[in-house]
Amino acid sequence: MKILVADSGSTKCDWMIMDEHGKTEGEFHTMGFNPYFHNADLVEAKMQDSTEAAAIAEDVVKVYFYGAGSSSEPLCAVIREGLQRVFVNAKVHVGHDLDGAAYSTYSGEPAITCIIGTGSNSCFFDGHVTSEEVPALAYILGDEASGSWFGKRLLALHLYHKLDPMVEADFNATFNFSKDDIVNRVYKEPNANVFLASFMTFLGRHREVPQVISLLEEGFQSFVDVHVKCYKNYREVPIHFVGSVAFHFQDVLCHVCEREGIRVGKIIKRPVDGLADYHVKYILND
Repeated sequence: MKILVADSGSTKCDWMIMDEHGKTEGEFHTMGFNPYFHNADLVEAKMQDSTEAAAIAEDVVKVYFYGAGSSSEPLCAVIREGLQRVFVNAKVHVGHDLDGAAYSTYSGEPAITCIIGTGSNSCFFDGHVTSEEVPALAYILGDEASGSWFGKRLLALHLYHKLDPMVEADFNATFNFSKDDIVNRVYKEPNANVFLASFMTFLGRHREVPQVISLLEEGFQSFVDVHVKCYKNYREVPIHFVGSVAFHFQDVLCHVCEREGIRVGKIIKRPVDGLADYHVKYILND
């Protein structure tokens, strides 16, 4: 018998394989599943395409999936249906990625946990229940400091001819996108948020450029103003961060937090390791 614990953003999903006692046996990766953009048929098809998932599908008895966009029962049902078709012998639990992030960073005391990856969000976890003060508005209206947010700003600076000359030259040499190419990818093709977030590696190459530093600080300040300061106790509890953007640009993030009197707790790139530990301690052995 096997148990799967998964953490899914909009870009990729990390899967941890455990035996019935909670001992880790391995891991694998698939694309990320977000019910705002993906249906049950796609979830089923992509999981069946995974050789690792297919090899153990009939042996899986429990699946704990935490994903971006799975914020209500109808949305969770989309992902659950797709997974249930693949793991036919399993009890499938689907929860929000905020719950997964909170569980993965839990260290025995109440805390605020923030996600800053392809998208962004935050919650307060008291050790029992997660709660949100402001909604996640996704990449068009929200997702402050996320990969998609920074991607939008970078592309706008490029198209408005306001990008630092050195960065602009490297952008053109690296991507060779026309305005129509960019507009088409953002407005007409699927997964625009993932496309926008894909520019974070490029942005990281130029993280010492003053314009890029200012952009990073602006983004993280906006995130703190919206998603951290909304909690009345934000200066009284640790603030944990998960996600690739928070992890790779943590020097700028910590600078902004220090300026705001925020006590930074854990900063982790991928929650799945801590998520597996949490399930062993608090769920599987109940």
